[in-house]
Amino acid sequence: MVKKFENLDRIGNEHTFRDMYRWNKERRSKQKDLETQIGRTDKPQIDELQLNQHRTSITWIGHSTFLIQMGGKNILTDPVWAKRMGVQRRMTEPGLKIEDLPPIDVVIISHGHYDHLDFSSIRQIKGDPVYFVPSGLGGIFIKKGYRAVHEANWWETLKHENLLFHFVPAQHWTRRGIFDMNTSHWGGWVIEKNSTPETVYFVGDTGYFRGFMDIEEKFNLTYVLMPIGAYEPEWFMATSHINPEDAVRAFLELKGDYFIPMHYGAYRLADDTGPEALERLVGEWSRRQLPKEKLKTLLIGETLWGN
Repeated sequence: MVKKFENLDRIGNEHTFRDMYRWNKERRSKQKDLETQIGRTDKPQIDELQLNQHRTSITWIGHSTFLIQMGGKNILTDPVWAKRMGVQRRMTEPGLKIEDLPPIDVVIISHGHYDHLDFSSIRQIKGDPVYFVPSGLGGIFIKKGYRAVHEANWWETLKHENLLFHFVPAQHWTRRGIFDMNTSHWGGWVIEKNSTPETVYFVGDTGYFRGFMDIEEKFNLTYVLMPIGAYEPEWFMATSHINPEDAVRAFLELKGDYFIPMHYGAYRLADDTGPEALERLVGEWSRRQLPKEKLKTLLIGETLWGN
């Protein structure tokens, strides 16, 4: 019997056809500005990223795709350069062309949804990377000919030379076909470099949940890459997609140093738009009177440099 994975406290994400009908009816009644898009840098630091061997850097390519350079290694998160997601065209171009990436050492996957795992993009990655994936997802990589694939359950740690990759809980679900609902897991990754306090927490896709406090107890987090989009309508999405206000709440519980928003502005996965998500995030940050320097709203293609 195929194993089925669950959220903490067995929180489900079931919806009925009546729910879908209600959502579609609500969507038709909304007026949304689909022309205004989030910002993009006109000067991506391609040469600097190609040459970098020492400094930590985080480059937002778009949606949940980042190039993270840490400990001399090039790490790619949820690599998706797809021009369409289902019938919806991509709303903003990736911040870096896939051919402009340096050779990749490690690819980390948060879960199997198509906006986070796109094999047409993976096939174009330069280098000979290892793939760190949630439990249950390795089989699809093996079938497609990839061999350097390692699965992890929640709280398990995988190592690549001088870097540690801790797979941590999220509240979500997954499916790629008709019959594979929740047959692979979902989660985030905390990346640590041996002998340094600097960490990167790639949250993945999640609703707000108590697991953030568990993660804070185990890790001192420097950079938190937090989703803020695909939350509307909230009565439908809240279990699996955190809204901007709850994202700030989660960040405060995590006690991270820097908040980097993601998972907005690339695909229309729900009714909210990228500018709406960003406006709500900035508004909540201001309402709580949090330090402006801790919120790093990267432009698409922009790089944040660390130590």
